[in-house]
Amino acid sequence: MKRCKLLIGALALGATGIVAGGAMAQDPIRIGVITDKVGPARPYAEPITEGVVYGAEELNRRGGVLGRKIELLIEDDQGRPDISAAMARKLVDAGAAFILSLSLTQATQQQQTVTMETRTPQLTPSNSGDTLTTQIANPFFWQTGPLGSTQIATLLSYARAKNLKRVALISDNSDLGQLLAKFFRAGLEKSGIQVAIEEVVPRGATTAEPQLQKIRAANPDAMFMAGVLTPENVLILKAYRQFGLKFPIHSSYNLSVPQYSTVAKGLLDGITFVDAYDPAKPEVKAFVEAYEKAKGKTPYNLHGYGYDGIRLVADAIGRAGSTDKEAVRAAMQATNFAGVMGAQGMKYRFPDGKRTGFDPEGMVVRVYEGDRQGRVVHVGTR
Repeated sequence: MKRCKLLIGALALGATGIVAGGAMAQDPIRIGVITDKVGPARPYAEPITEGVVYGAEELNRRGGVLGRKIELLIEDDQGRPDISAAMARKLVDAGAAFILSLSLTQATQQQQTVTMETRTPQLTPSNSGDTLTTQIANPFFWQTGPLGSTQIATLLSYARAKNLKRVALISDNSDLGQLLAKFFRAGLEKSGIQVAIEEVVPRGATTAEPQLQKIRAANPDAMFMAGVLTPENVLILKAYRQFGLKFPIHSSYNLSVPQYSTVAKGLLDGITFVDAYDPAKPEVKAFVEAYEKAKGKTPYNLHGYGYDGIRLVADAIGRAGSTDKEAVRAAMQATNFAGVMGAQGMKYRFPDGKRTGFDPEGMVVRVYEGDRQGRVVHVGTR
């Protein structure tokens, strides 16, 4: 009888273990998201976050990853580096298997101090700062946003046939705006084009007329816009139209944000801008159709960054076969993934141990037709 009771107890304990193990196998995979809900990155971070959320919902409708649902843990760092590292720590402590960073460059840098220490995989799907993978040698960090150097190379490839000799460069005084201006300047000079004048519109300015007056006096062949602050860019465009200037404008990816069609209405016709989004791409058409059906509104390029970001993470975890951090790191480094963003046929890859995964030939140049973002007029840097 005693042996019988012991056997029954052992069987009961074993059954409990099986049930617990089954429940554990169904625990969600937690993905941390650091976004900016109130700070300077909000105009970008908000739609990118919406893309992440939609992508997670789509994945969960299809059964999740490894048979487990995805649970997003979303934190707001307000675009502040002093807060951002604390948010990364909070997510790691909450069991995040991966962290997606949608905030500013400096904030993302601070997050890396935590993800490198804790060996937590981290991806920024949209940030274009060239320094993100060079200032910190973090093998657990990747970047799939198009680099500033790729943007200027693509614009220069398009403008090469215009026989430009002397150009103006204008930006704002944000960290990212200055970083982009640095790479724009380097790319222009490397191609033999003289930067005849460079101007900066400070954050909070009420007019860009003084800067455009100086640029008008310099009489450049074209003007390159590297700024990323929407209000200041609108001031530049207003002054450009007010002075009746005719030299062409070639802009960074910032002018690809659809809100310009409203806030800069009547100021955009003929301006070319670099983008990572081709509306004619089959993947984009399918994404737009599905998103509109699910959300009742039309997504744009920033939604695509977030959508691709969460799917890249899910793809890596799926190929790793678990959420083991080292296995996920190796899988992410071996990524070969076709997403929504990029020119037709582009895939995200991290070749030769590099951690920047946007194809240098994957950007396009588009032109504004009236107030509408129009057709692709150029692809890549060749």
